[in-house]
This record gives sequence, C-alpha cells and structure tokens, in this order.
Amino acid sequence: MAKTKTDWVKASPKDVEKKIIELAKQGITAEKIGLKLRDELGIPKTRLLGIKIKAVLERENLWKNPEIHNIEMKKEKIEKHFEKNKHDYKSQREIVRLVSRLNKLKNQ
Repeated sequence: MAKTKTDWVKASPKDVEKKIIELAKQGITAEKIGLKLRDELGIPKTRLLGIKIKAVLERENLWKNPEIHNIEMKKEKIEKHFEKNKHDYKSQREIVRLVSRLNKLKNQ
C-alpha cells in the first residue's frame, strides 16, 4: 500500500477531519464514519491522507468505544422485544448476558 496521497483523491486532510468531526457529532460510530467517507467522498482510507479516525475523535473528545456502543444498542433492541414478549426467556437471559458484558467492558 502506498503511504502517499493518490492523484484521484481530491479532498484535503483538513476537509476530511472536519467531515469526521461533523459525522461524529451526528452520533455515527468510527466504523460507519469510515464507510461514509469511502462511499460519499470517495476516500478509500483516511490513512492515505495521514489521518486516523480514532485519533481525530479522541482529540475532539468524541471517541466512543464501538464495542460498548454496539452492545448497548443490541441490549435496547432485546429489551424492547422482551416488553412485547414476556415469555421469551431466551431474550431475558440474553439481556442478563449483555449487561454482564457491558459491566466488564466499562470496568476495564
């Protein structure tokens, strides 16, 4: 892989950083930011411009651990399902498992 900017990438590093911050403020995770940059701006990897998404988000205090975020979203979906289906004991057990995983991740 080339470490330099390719000719067909038209965006400047400052523009990309602004776009990363804008997307993060909308509540989009770092993984999805990379996909949006690829699909909308045509930037295959931010590393071509010498930028790391996580570093930009940490500098702006917008970094959220994606693993924790994804587990929280899954837990909310299952809780919503369990409210409608009180006798679905597998989902009740899954909620307990997810809460346990969240607590482990938050205590690390």
